[in-house]
Amino acid sequence: MRGLVIKSTGSSYLVRTDDGDTVECRIKGTFRIKGIKSTNPVAVGDYVEIARAQDDVPAYITGIGERRNYIVRRSSNLSKQSHILACNLDQCLLVVTVSHPATSTTFIDRFLASAWAYRVPVVLVFNKTDILTPEERRETDSLCGLYRSIGYRCLQCAALDGTGMDAVRTALKDKVTLISGNSGVGKSTMVNSLLPSLCQRTGDISEKHDTGMHTTTFSEMFQLPEGGWIIDTPGIKGFGVFNMESGEISHYFPEIFNCSKDCRYGNCTHVREPDCAVLRAVSQGSIALSRYTSYLSMLEDEDEDKYRKMQ
Repeated sequence: MRGLVIKSTGSSYLVRTDDGDTVECRIKGTFRIKGIKSTNPVAVGDYVEIARAQDDVPAYITGIGERRNYIVRRSSNLSKQSHILACNLDQCLLVVTVSHPATSTTFIDRFLASAWAYRVPVVLVFNKTDILTPEERRETDSLCGLYRSIGYRCLQCAALDGTGMDAVRTALKDKVTLISGNSGVGKSTMVNSLLPSLCQRTGDISEKHDTGMHTTTFSEMFQLPEGGWIIDTPGIKGFGVFNMESGEISHYFPEIFNCSKDCRYGNCTHVREPDCAVLRAVSQGSIALSRYTSYLSMLEDEDEDKYRKMQ
């Protein structure tokens, strides 16, 4: 029997079968996906084959369909393994805030690069515009301008009072969308605005550290009344990239990749080589320093503890 994984708690899975039933499933301890070293071999968005057991006994997942794409990050517990956030996506909605808490451009850029590597489009949503100071509004507009110039769609909203949420709903219509971002940026509030009947739990911001408190504890998929699905995931503090060779990282920064064709050397790393078009563009301001800094931080990921410090 075939179905779609709509919820993952880590130890069990909820599968919506093709005939509309919802079945609790488990996997055997030796179950793994060929070619992917992952802490969670089954993820929300997977199409799976299941074998029903007797009554009152969970069914077992016996096979996984081929994945169209997925978003993967380095596991925070086992840095040499990956953690799959979701599979078979039309797009990601990356929710960010310039304050309360502040989302770093390094986090944004790492997420964007990973999504680019796995061919998943990203829409950036700048939330909490209702509490911004004039200076923070200018910073938000500046960041939107930067990422739009690269080719990313950017939206601004205040999920708490509904401002700008119509544009978010339009972006989600008839698509399978992963909603992700740091803890505290308002993902659960946004999900509540999209689907008020869910009443997802929201949390306060830590006054001591100005960071979010985890309120979503597992990944779950919800169907939108206007058409489409959203996947709500726990907030993530850092985004460690996984399985990227240093020579290909520049390919996932479109403005760096486009500029690199004018470098003297075909294998230029854009760090210290002579006649590097990328270094020249950074010095001239046509490539943002924040983006270049994010690129350098990904090159340095041989230090496996480094990504844990990224906020």
